[in-house]
Amino acid sequence: MALPRISGSSWSTAQRSAAAQYELAGNAAGITAKLAEQTGPILAMHIAAMLSAVLLLVFAAGLRRRLVTTTPEGSLLPQVASSGLMLVSVALLMGSALTTEFVFGVKEPELLVPESAVFFGHWIGTVPWLWVGAGVAALALGIAGRKFKTVAPWLAWVSLVLGGLTVFLGVSPAQYMAGMTGPLWLTIAAVGLLKRN
Repeated sequence: MALPRISGSSWSTAQRSAAAQYELAGNAAGITAKLAEQTGPILAMHIAAMLSAVLLLVFAAGLRRRLVTTTPEGSLLPQVASSGLMLVSVALLMGSALTTEFVFGVKEPELLVPESAVFFGHWIGTVPWLWVGAGVAALALGIAGRKFKTVAPWLAWVSLVLGGLTVFLGVSPAQYMAGMTGPLWLTIAAVGLLKRN
């Protein structure tokens, strides 16, 4: 099956991943060799994903505590927000789970089947970017902000807009695109929540 040619910045960004490079389509050995050239960025991504997975657990717990104290007793919003961020943490954990298996193996291609390295390339290009849970958390925070005044009005609106966009992208076939809007919301929310303290 031929890959469609896509122009623009989105395709040039995707081309950084060996498994997504148009000129290497169908060439498992070529993709494996390209992955061997990308071990530095892959290891950096692995460390960033694992640190993010751990820090998200702390942020999720703090967000839940804050919403519990600012929403009516029995509200589902604190648990929904926390669970959404935990989904992202799991996606980051699983997205980096195969790194140690392959990042050194691609340097010695005789030790692995090239097609498995191709799978790895697609795995790291998709799974760590599954941030739909952050969209759910953003919507929960936005609803809590609008309904119960738990956060500043601007943060409530930003959370609703970015949360809705992140969920929309997350349920679409291009679900990895949520990995662009989700971290943006998380950064804005973290700064907004800190400023309020």
